[in-house]
Amino acid sequence: MKSICVYAGSNAGVHPAYEQEAIHLAKTIAEQGRTLVYGGSRIGLMGRLANTVLEHGGQVIGVMPRGLFKGEMVHQGLTELYEVESMHARKAKMMELSDGFIALPGGFGTFEELFEAVSWSQLGIHEKPIGLLDVEGFYAPLVAFVEQAVKAGFIHEAHAGLLLLDQQPAELIVRMESFVRPQKVNKWSELPATES
Repeated sequence: MKSICVYAGSNAGVHPAYEQEAIHLAKTIAEQGRTLVYGGSRIGLMGRLANTVLEHGGQVIGVMPRGLFKGEMVHQGLTELYEVESMHARKAKMMELSDGFIALPGGFGTFEELFEAVSWSQLGIHEKPIGLLDVEGFYAPLVAFVEQAVKAGFIHEAHAGLLLLDQQPAELIVRMESFVRPQKVNKWSELPATES
């Protein structure tokens, strides 16, 4: 993975560990010579990520919708900044530029980006690994919710494994690099496998 897209909150959150682990992840990305792809903001966990990667000599690519947010939110010191026309275009560009995805703690925007990435993986649109950095158990309820959806018959059991969970950035990246997406799994329980 040469480039990693990180989905993260535009706020820093209330627990100090959220910021600490965002910085830890950013240092890991920079030290491993990888490029950070992210949403282009200078504030919140997003800003901490970008600043830390840059401070440690790494490359940072931001993608920001033109005119949607206040100008002071846009990080002006990035290696490269793409301005796109919409949130849809933003997610598509971030996906195009990235070899894998990591979700830090965040809100609705982070969740939306994460679930689009995993939905597209489930459908076979991409085969890139998706990691959850589980800071202070932030993503444990989500993993439990996915398990509930598997038991309820809405997610194939093999697809639950599309989300890789770890508490340490370096270990998560190792797991992502060795990830092999489940092949030929029929997502639709009412269709024969030959129609999937």
